[in-house]
Amino acid sequence: MAFWRRTLDDRRQAALRKAPPGPLRDYLQVPFEDGRMDWESGHYLAIDLELTGLEQDATILSAGFIPIDGPSLVHAGAEHLLVRPDVEVGQSATIHGLTDDRLAQGSPLEEVLPQILAALAGRTLVAHHAQVEVGFLSRACARLYGQPLLVRSIDTMALQRRVLRLGADQDVKHGSLRLQASRDRFGLPRYKAHEALTDAIAAGELFLAQAADLGGGSGITIQQLSG
Repeated sequence: MAFWRRTLDDRRQAALRKAPPGPLRDYLQVPFEDGRMDWESGHYLAIDLELTGLEQDATILSAGFIPIDGPSLVHAGAEHLLVRPDVEVGQSATIHGLTDDRLAQGSPLEEVLPQILAALAGRTLVAHHAQVEVGFLSRACARLYGQPLLVRSIDTMALQRRVLRLGADQDVKHGSLRLQASRDRFGLPRYKAHEALTDAIAAGELFLAQAADLGGGSGITIQQLSG
């Protein structure tokens, strides 16, 4: 079977065979949900990372996540994790407010990443501009465990283009796809930005509104939302 025709779970099983014992292998042992399921039957993890920058060699400073079971956020499962970096935060602190002193109380990424993977196992990752979260988590897995992260993801920024009925080549008004601007369209409350758990909750709430909007009365599958 050609690689491009393999299902996500085929790829999971192939990655599992190569993974050494540890958190990434434990994560890969849990099957992905069938993408043909109606989204309201699915399980998700909305996540946000705060970083020193967006360059590929930037550092993860904090992670916030909240599970979503069907159409409901599971606040009891929410977590906000501080990462103790091996670099100074620098000017990025003016954006996220995470100072070197505060992060000194955090845990090294080697201890934080396993917690994220355990929460993500068997779930679809949800984030606003998800390629950022997927990219940084994948590079962290490659560095710590020797393999990139394999995950199904849903990008609420991409979904907002569909909500606005915009084609891939159509320009959008500056800022209209930002997290809060997207939430404003659905009348969702305003939250303070650049705090990982708050942004994860904000993305999760936006996802639920978008899925309901795009599904209409007929529903929509997990795969259709992640495509």
